[in-house]
Amino acid sequence: MTAGRPQDPTRTPVPQPAEAADLLVRGLGRRGFVRAAAGVGAAAAGLAGGALGVPARAAGGAVVPPVLQPLPDRPSRDVYLPCRPEEALWGRLPTRSTAPVERVRSGQVVTVDTVSHEGVLEDQGKDPLAYFTSFGVDPDAVLTDAIGVAARTPHDGPGPHVVTGPIAVRGAQPGDVLKVDVLDLAPRVPYGVVSNRHGKGALPGEYPEAWEGDASLARYFNEGGNVSVFTEVQARGDGLVGAMPGPVTARFPLNPFLGLMGVARDTRALVDSVPPTDAGGNMDVKDVGVGASLYLPVRVPGALFFTGDPHMAQGDGEVALTAMEGSLRARLRLTVVRPGDGAPLLTAEQPFAETPEHWIPIGLSDQDGPEGGGNVTDLDVAMKQAVRHALAFLTEELGMPGPVAYAYLSAATDFHVSQVVDRTTGVHALIRKADFEG
Repeated sequence: MTAGRPQDPTRTPVPQPAEAADLLVRGLGRRGFVRAAAGVGAAAAGLAGGALGVPARAAGGAVVPPVLQPLPDRPSRDVYLPCRPEEALWGRLPTRSTAPVERVRSGQVVTVDTVSHEGVLEDQGKDPLAYFTSFGVDPDAVLTDAIGVAARTPHDGPGPHVVTGPIAVRGAQPGDVLKVDVLDLAPRVPYGVVSNRHGKGALPGEYPEAWEGDASLARYFNEGGNVSVFTEVQARGDGLVGAMPGPVTARFPLNPFLGLMGVARDTRALVDSVPPTDAGGNMDVKDVGVGASLYLPVRVPGALFFTGDPHMAQGDGEVALTAMEGSLRARLRLTVVRPGDGAPLLTAEQPFAETPEHWIPIGLSDQDGPEGGGNVTDLDVAMKQAVRHALAFLTEELGMPGPVAYAYLSAATDFHVSQVVDRTTGVHALIRKADFEG
């Protein structure tokens, strides 16, 4: 359900009453968050009655990043869009008939709160407070907007994702491209969840069925009979890691990104939040993190940008079904550009991304969104699409002769499986910019 009320972009700005709060609001890199947890968390907790950040502790007592609850409305340089339970879309994506919940000008920076669907879904009890506190999480470290979303009945659509938006960008028209610069991504909570559900993932029908009835594994099953693995966020050195439980604890670096970023499709029909399309959506490309830019072809006036499905870490493939899902606070710049003038030519038809190190052509097995499940044939299609898009970029943007571009891709470009679990499978290429310097 959307509120359908346009807002002045100055109505819900981010507060910056002190340097400590500014660090929390703008989001921090991995190093900044560790420092903030120890030195800034207590100061931030005192601002606005503790609404900006509640320092939390892991089971072992180590200080972890502060909890970023929804912010009050105060003046600031950024637009701030919370994930209001009454406005958020749950399981579906915006279309041309969806009213924006915020409006911004081209080039404006917006801070967006996202809420992970993990911990709010039915098989986990649809009660985030009870679910997360069962793992030892302090009640104050459970997001109030997650609790509000879970209280809604039922979902708006068939997917699981909680979607913040849409945001209308003034001046955006079909034929334009929306450039999304990812400026900062801050974990809102010091924990995440990885799930494997029946009939989904890379091995549907094999897992989690093979583990059923094994008493030693019962603690990993949620009340809906699916597997959900609670994962702590811990500090290690100058970074943050996810810590998975087990006889041998696995710790891995966090790499936050937004699995779901897109613009509205030109339709009035319901759009499932699960399969990515030529308008973006649930692409789950882990390389589109802080410092990256995503280019999305505008299909409707205002673009109607949306985001959600926040990830704290993911391996290419995302084979279990979800990655380490956890709510993030994102700081994004939304700019209207044109194909060939601020955006690659191929962005007129499909998403494209770049980082300071790479250009990232993206291939999808079915850009219109599939009816069936992903399979090997779908992955072949996604691979072919990624190669076609990479070739188009090298020949049209960089001027390489076709035979040379094809040879270069074979010799020097890595093609990664973005994900195989979202019905529409994805493959993305990493073309090194350094190979073309000079």
